Amino acid sequence: MSSLRADPSTSKIHPEAEAEAEAEAEATTSCFCSSSNIDHFDRLPDSLLLFVFNKIGDVKALGRCCVVSRRFHSLVPQVDNVVVRVDCVISDDDNSSSSSSIKSHSSSSSSSGFSSILRLVFGGISKPFQALSQMFGPKVNSRNGNGPSLSVAADDDMELDQAGVTHHSPTQVLKNFNEIRFLRIELPSGELGIDDGVLLKWRADFGSTLDNCVILGAASVITNNKISSAMQQENAAAAAAVADDDDNGSIPESFYTNGGLKLRVVWTISSLIAASARHYLLQPIIAEHKTLDSLVLADADGQGVLCMNREQLEELRVKPLSASSASKRTLVPALNMRLWYAPHLELPDGVVLKGATLVAIRPSEQAATKKDVSDVSWVSTTFEEPYGTAAKMLVKRRTYCLEMNSF
Repeated sequence: MSSLRADPSTSKIHPEAEAEAEAEAEATTSCFCSSSNIDHFDRLPDSLLLFVFNKIGDVKALGRCCVVSRRFHSLVPQVDNVVVRVDCVISDDDNSSSSSSIKSHSSSSSSSGFSSILRLVFGGISKPFQALSQMFGPKVNSRNGNGPSLSVAADDDMELDQAGVTHHSPTQVLKNFNEIRFLRIELPSGELGIDDGVLLKWRADFGSTLDNCVILGAASVITNNKISSAMQQENAAAAAAVADDDDNGSIPESFYTNGGLKLRVVWTISSLIAASARHYLLQPIIAEHKTLDSLVLADADGQGVLCMNREQLEELRVKPLSASSASKRTLVPALNMRLWYAPHLELPDGVVLKGATLVAIRPSEQAATKKDVSDVSWVSTTFEEPYGTAAKMLVKRRTYCLEMNSF
C-alpha cells in the first residue's frame, strides 16, 4: 500500500506571501492598540454637537460646556437657541443707596415702582460660567451703572454691590453668540406683587410699540377640593345672578363693589407698565442680534410674557420706540379695550374663578385701520390650560368696550 506524500511544489510558502501576511498582522495589532487611545467623542460631527447644545439652551450650562475643550469653546457661540434664567433682581435704588457715600448728590428715585426695574443678576454662578462671561464681554462695575439695566453677575461669591461686585449684562453675555434665532429670558418672578389666591396673567406683543395685550385676572381661585356644600349653593346663586345681569345688558354690580373696579384698573395699568418696561430694556439685545426670529421675556411665576416675532423685531430696528418721559419704559399709546367679566366662572375641571375678568387691548390707531376688530380668536388662544379655557368661556359673554389715553 503506497503512502500519500505531499508535493513540495504545492505546499511551499513563498517568501513574498509570508512577508505580506506578517505586515498585515502587525498593522492589525497596531490598529487595535491605537484604537484604545482614540477619543471617539471627537469623531462626532459638529452638526450633532450643535444639536445637543441647542437642546441644552441654558446659558449657565453652555458656559460649563465652554471650558470642556477648545472644540466646545468654538462651537458654543454658534448655538441658535439660548435661554437666560435670572436668579435675582436688583433695582437702581440699591445702587443709589450704596453710592450715596461716594457721591455728594444722587438723583431721586421715581415714585413709580416700575421706573426702577430691572437690574438682573445671576446668583450662585459657578466658575465655569465665569469663563463664558469673560469670553462674551468686558466687565462692568455695578456701581457705575446709570439707570436700570439687565445685569449678569460674574463674581463667584456673589457679595453685595457694596463689595464692588462686577456684573455682565445679557447684551455682553450674548455678545459672541453669532447666530441666535430663538432667545428666551426668564425673570425670577413677576414684577406685580399680588395677594395669595389672586390670579393675574398677561401677555403682550410688541413691535416698535404695543401691538396687543391680553390680561386675565380673578379676585380668587377656588380649586374643586376646597368647594364645600355651602359654597356650592353660593355658586349656584351666583350663577343665577350672572344670568340676570346678562339679560339687562349692564356690567354686574359685583364688578364695582368691594373695590372691584379699582382692582381691575390697577391690574390693567400695572400689567401695561410692566410690559412696556420689559420692552424698553430689550433694545440693546435686539440691535445686537440681527438673526433673531423670536424673543420672549417671561418670568418663573408665569405672571407675564412679552413676545416679539421676526417682523416685530425688524420693525423696532427700523422704527425706534417712543420712550416715556416719566420712566425708563416704552410709551403706551392710546388704547381700545374689550372687557369680559363673570362674577362666578366654573371651569370644566371644577376650578372656580371669582370675579373673572378678561381684557383684550389694542392701540386705537391699529383698531381703526383693521377690519377684524370684532375677531377675538387671538384672545382665546393666548393662555395655556386651564386658563385658555377660561378665556374661551369669557369671550362668549357680553363685551364691554373701553378706551384709555396714552401714558
